[in-house]
Amino acid sequence: MAAPKMPTIDQMLCFAVYSTGHAFTRFYKPRLEALDLTYPQYLVFLVLWERDDVTVKALGDKLFLDSGTITPLVKRLEARGLVTRRRDEADERQVRVQLTAEGRALQAKAEAIPLAVIEGTGMGLDAADAMRRELFALRERLDAVLGE
Repeated sequence: MAAPKMPTIDQMLCFAVYSTGHAFTRFYKPRLEALDLTYPQYLVFLVLWERDDVTVKALGDKLFLDSGTITPLVKRLEARGLVTRRRDEADERQVRVQLTAEGRALQAKAEAIPLAVIEGTGMGLDAADAMRRELFALRERLDAVLGE
């Protein structure tokens, strides 16, 4: 019996997700450059615009980023005057991140980005939402296999 044939790269689900991620990054780049933000910084703002004044740990958990990645990212945003960091009064070990007025003002400038993404995909809102749910479910299944 012959061994199963190795799939080509174009047949690999992981490559489809990986290369699509890169396409999204290229799509976002000029839109975010207009705001002087990187994609990870934009993600931080999406979380803070939804719920301001969160811990660095909660921010990292929401974005699937470890503290070695999220802390320098937040420090750079603080240096630009877009967020502030302070120790949590109830738990001094925790650092809380809060938007400044300038950070809040970025939201109005960023509001056109999600619509541009939907238009760029050529998908309707329902199809995009269905794909998003499938991708989240896929992530959860993979995490479950890893025991995370």
